[in-house]
Parts: sequence; C-alpha cells; structure tokens
Amino acid sequence: MRIGILTGGGDCPGLNATIRSIVRTAKTRHNAVVIGFLDAWDGVMERRFIDLELDAVRGILPMGGTILGTRRGSPLDHEKGLELVADTIRDLGLDGLIVIGGDGSLTVASLLYQQINLPVVGVPKTIDNDVMRTDVTIGFNTAVQVATDSIDRLYTTAESHNRAAVVEVMGREAGWIAFHAGIAGGATSILIPERQFHIDEVAEHVARRHRRGRYASIVVVAEGARPVDGCMEMPTYARDAYGRKRLGGVGAAIARALEDRTQIETRLTTLGQVQRGGSPNATDRILATRFGLAAVESIASGYFGTMVGLQHGTMMNVPLAEVAGIPRCVNLDLYGEISDVFFG
Repeated sequence: MRIGILTGGGDCPGLNATIRSIVRTAKTRHNAVVIGFLDAWDGVMERRFIDLELDAVRGILPMGGTILGTRRGSPLDHEKGLELVADTIRDLGLDGLIVIGGDGSLTVASLLYQQINLPVVGVPKTIDNDVMRTDVTIGFNTAVQVATDSIDRLYTTAESHNRAAVVEVMGREAGWIAFHAGIAGGATSILIPERQFHIDEVAEHVARRHRRGRYASIVVVAEGARPVDGCMEMPTYARDAYGRKRLGGVGAAIARALEDRTQIETRLTTLGQVQRGGSPNATDRILATRFGLAAVESIASGYFGTMVGLQHGTMMNVPLAEVAGIPRCVNLDLYGEISDVFFG
C-alpha cells in the first residue's frame, strides 16, 4: 500500500502528531510506503514530496506546526489543477491520499473526489472547531487552553487596576473558542458570530458589575462577532486573495465603545496567531493519534470520499459531501442557557 499525506489551510497544534500517527500505523500494520506532500496542494501539483519513514517522524509528537508545510489554495484555482493532481496520484502509484485540513481543505477534497474520483480520506483539523460531523477537531483544545490561560492572567491585572478587558480570539463564523474559553475563564460576556449583540447591553452589564463592587470585567469576543446594525462603529475589513474578509479589529471597536459608555478604563488583548502556535496539549495529542490511525485504516478499507470524525467517543467515517462548505456553529440553546446564569 502507498499513501500520500498533505496538511492544508491554517496550521494548528497537533498536525505533526497526526502525521506521526499515520506513518506509524501505515508502517506497523500495513508495511506501507508513505510520502508527504510539501506545502499542501501545491506540493501535489508540483510533485514536491518527501519520503516519510519512521525516523522522519520520531520526536515530532509534541511539536507545533507541520513538518510538511501548509498553504491555502486549491487545484481548482489552476487551469490544469485537476489534471496535475490526477497525474501525480497515478504516476506515484498512490492507493490513497490523506488530507489533514479544515473546512476549506475538506471542501476541496470532496470536490476532487466527485470530479476525478480522487481516493481521498479527510482528517478534521482547525482551532475553530467548525467542521461538521465531528464533535471536536485537532487543535481546538489547545487553542482553548491558550485563550483560557490568557484570560486568567488578564483578570488579575484588570482587577488590580479596576479595569475592563476585551479579549479577541479567533472564530470567523463559529464562536467555539470564545464560548469555551469564556466559560472556563469566568468571562463577564461572550460575544460570538452566531448571535448579534447590542453594545449598550454589554456596557450596562459591565457597569452594573462595577457598581456592585466587582472590580474587573472580561469580555471575550470572537473575531467574527457582529453587533446589531447601527449600534456601534465597526472596522472596515480588507479582503484576501480569495475574497474573504480579513477579520480582526472588532475587539478594538468594542473596547472603545465600552470605555465611552461606562467611563471604565478598558484594555484590549488580541491573541491572534498565538492560538495556533506551540505544542499541542495532551488532549490534542491523543485526538491526533486516534485520527491518524483511523485515517490509515480507512484507506486500507477503501472508505474513500469520507472524513474520519469523532462522534460520542467513537471514530466514524462520514461522507465528505456532508461536511464540505457547512460550518458547525455553537448551539444557541446551550449558549442561551449558560448566558442566563453567568452572563446576564
């Protein structure tokens, strides 16, 4: 058996742990040949790859980033992209390709399976945790821990100075990091893309806490959070090469608006790429190991056009077509239930 691997989209903690698991499982159980394509789909189209022997993955379990490199983009953006991918898979004699990626990479994998019958199996990774048909994605737990640790530290300094603090975390369409880190960090308010907020309500909540003698307030904001139209000034977002808004800046706008309305000194912390970097925590290392093993067995069993997903503790194969292009969002019923008690 011959297997290819690529990592696509944004990096996250746990990619190397997944690569290690794939190589060890493939070598130990199937005596397979494994190659790693460099720089995502570019490496497939340009035939840039490395042989992945056991020595190549020794010691990478705790390493952040990806030894294969990663980029955004798709063969569908190139005139002969599909032909190049199909030729590479055929000429290298690959029995299957494992794509470790988020919504964008898995959507591309699904389209290539449909259009050229690419023998592909997906592995869900993204700190945003917004991939359908899996309870959790690689990288999410570490990102939440990083954000929670930051909130804990900010709370002590905000309390010392009788300040409010706004913490902006990642989350374009889904507010999982903000939601989980906000709960774990005891946030005053959590603002997520799934539910619009009114800045006057947030300001009143912060002011009320301070009137009661609570001398610190932490507002956790996902980068894609959206206010009710017209209630506050918002930043103007530039767009990237793929037409997507370059998010970032909503936290600064909220901090200014809160200080104006409450007269409480308000500081902003934007965590940014810190959430992606560094060593994966224990939970992500275990999850990555399980996903890597399941992906190899899916190739061996011919479960192509699927993604391995964790559902209620069990690894499952789900059709990529049921995953592609559909973000998994925070359950608003759960959000509302917790908000009524802790953020109201």
